[in-house]
Amino acid sequence: MFNMNEIVGNYDILFITLDTLRYDVAVREEQRGNLPNLCGLGKWEKRHSPGSFTYAAHHAFFAGFLPTPASPGKHGRLFAARFPGSETTGGNTFVFDSPHISEGLAARGYRTICVGGVGFFNKNSPLGSVLPSYFQESYWCPEFGVTDPDSTENQVTHCIEVLSKFERNQRVFLFLNVSALHQPNYFYFQGAKDDSIESHAAALRYVDTRLGPLFQVMRERGPVFCIVFSDHGTAYGEDGYQGHRLCHEVVWTVPYREFIL
Repeated sequence: MFNMNEIVGNYDILFITLDTLRYDVAVREEQRGNLPNLCGLGKWEKRHSPGSFTYAAHHAFFAGFLPTPASPGKHGRLFAARFPGSETTGGNTFVFDSPHISEGLAARGYRTICVGGVGFFNKNSPLGSVLPSYFQESYWCPEFGVTDPDSTENQVTHCIEVLSKFERNQRVFLFLNVSALHQPNYFYFQGAKDDSIESHAAALRYVDTRLGPLFQVMRERGPVFCIVFSDHGTAYGEDGYQGHRLCHEVVWTVPYREFIL
């Protein structure tokens, strides 16, 4: 585990949720060598999500409850909102006196930025405005959403434009919610008319090809601590289930990576 008290203040922080990405699909594509940007320097870790759909999971993430390692034991956390009795807050944990990570990092001089993807970040309703309101700057447009086949490219282009506003000595906390894995994703698999686990995998391959420029631009700014993971998986007919917001292994098991650029 990284010592976040050494990271915070000295590194930019890039926080990416690959919305709806299944663990089994992520591992399969990694093993086939199809994820050079996401897994070029490491492998996915198997973890359990604290939520079965985007809204619930992200509330937990922003309070410091990232996906938990899928093995028994008490696992220390990278971030934690200060509260009495926490058993997973340790010496390497960055503890903040605020309700969410973004506010805690802003108090340490970070510029906090959200580039949304799925509907819970679209700011088109009171519900879709809750999570973006945590950030000093938040962005969403239909071109970032689930119905645009170029969503990740559009999101990355916008991230790079926003980053260009800041001097390199201005620390940034950039949160990106990648929407492409979420249904509908059939248009990433040639000839498909419906979503499937194969179109889900094709969407992941597309996402990987588009993330490279963002990693490069952030690397050029200086040291970057990256956290990349899924908020939940989704079912494509397993045991009769479809979708998510339900309790099934393919939903609660997620891929996770943390690394330094």
